[in-house]
Amino acid sequence: MERKDFIRLGLIGTFGLQVIPVIGSKRSKSFEENVSLQTIKEFVVAGHSNLSKVKVMLKSLPNLIYCRHDWGGGDFEEAIEGAGHVGNKKIAEYLINEGARVNLFVLAMLGKTEIVKTTLEQFPNLLHAKGAHGFTLLHHAKAGGKESEEIYNYLIEKGLTESKYNI
Repeated sequence: MERKDFIRLGLIGTFGLQVIPVIGSKRSKSFEENVSLQTIKEFVVAGHSNLSKVKVMLKSLPNLIYCRHDWGGGDFEEAIEGAGHVGNKKIAEYLINEGARVNLFVLAMLGKTEIVKTTLEQFPNLLHAKGAHGFTLLHHAKAGGKESEEIYNYLIEKGLTESKYNI
């Protein structure tokens, strides 16, 4: 490589390194930068019992469906998980239909026995998994009422006796 080519490449490289941060700073704000942690908490709390508020907030900010609130100490919760541990099937089903990430706890509450059984057969250690706030699959199945009675009995038969673990 000739000296003038070496210098030209060095100048281009130096200029490029100076421009890249400027280009990066012009990107649009991320979802997290546009939504306050208080709004996320409000949505998660609404997910426990306020379907109309969930609908309004989700219409305004669709990505709230994926947000988790940090209650501290490793206790994270999404709106669908709140609906799950209180047994609110209407909110859970609404959120699932809107694309929420479903989990084994919510499926237990909804009485999806075959899915839960099949998963536990493949991954038996999940029998003692901790959901939001430390609530177990047994708690969720009980919260589901009559529709979850079969999975509740299955979990008892498998040896799950705890409704909540400390987290």
